Amino acid sequence: MSDDASILVSVVVPTYRRPDLLARCLEALGTQRFPRDQYEVLVCDDAALASTRRQVEALQAAWGGRPALRYLPVVGTRGPAGARNQGWQSARGEIIAFTDDDTIPQPDWLGHGVLALRPNLAAVTGVTEMPLPDPPSDYERDAAGLTRSEFITANCFVRRTALQVVGGFDTRYTMAWREDSDLHFALLDHGFSVQRAPLARVLHPMRPVRFAAGLGMQKKVMFDMLLRKKYPLLYRSRIRSRPPRFYLGVTAAAVGAVALAALGYFTAAVAAAGAWLALSVHFFMRRLRGTRRSLRNVVDLAITSACIPLLSIWWRLVGLLRFARSES
Repeated sequence: MSDDASILVSVVVPTYRRPDLLARCLEALGTQRFPRDQYEVLVCDDAALASTRRQVEALQAAWGGRPALRYLPVVGTRGPAGARNQGWQSARGEIIAFTDDDTIPQPDWLGHGVLALRPNLAAVTGVTEMPLPDPPSDYERDAAGLTRSEFITANCFVRRTALQVVGGFDTRYTMAWREDSDLHFALLDHGFSVQRAPLARVLHPMRPVRFAAGLGMQKKVMFDMLLRKKYPLLYRSRIRSRPPRFYLGVTAAAVGAVALAALGYFTAAVAAAGAWLALSVHFFMRRLRGTRRSLRNVVDLAITSACIPLLSIWWRLVGLLRFARSES
């Protein structure tokens, strides 16, 4: 087993009921071109499953303790933010490398990340690659926006001292959304320097998703409201500078049609419904452009185009109410 004093980097991997993906990620982490006694891997299991513990322990035995591999069942607040907190707080290294169980870190990922984290920097974020089919579905194209994120916890290196100063991750982000931006903004808000590490690369293969998966994804938008409340200036300059006007217009037309019909103004209700339909068709055609024209994808786009604007505004309202009285 590696001596604690020799460990420079602790790799934190949150996981939740994805043994095959976890195995693939750990295989890549176990073969890094980095001194094997200078890093450890911490698997933070948000489901706290005995099967995942056995999986990690079997691999730990196969590795022979180099690099060190530890299993941590997540207790307390669940979600990726809470899992990552448990990981870095249990870590032995002074540099904390974060990735996810569905990534494949490239063999020189650790080496390039550590080299990029110069003494004047609190954190660096690497490059996340997500290969797409040609042409992609709209969902796949949208998900690939992850690769353009300014700071992403699927691929970042943060000094333990900086995490201690900002308090780590905000555990109110109970879904995998905006918790990385929150940490980024917290570091910037405390005056820390954060830069890119373009040579530290991880592969993030696209996973199959269920039909109309875009509808369930809208729930994550409520966490934008928490991020906006905590860091209004950074949110406006780096995430969204103005309200989602198109979504608001579509929602106003739909709600107006229902309200006018309920009040007996049927002509006005038909006009409002027509406006909603026209905007929804425009949204559908815009999303269809450049995407895969399979029957499944076209039907998916038709259904989600009718619903996404309304769901997005709904979850924004939920977020506003949910976090209205919470502390920043």
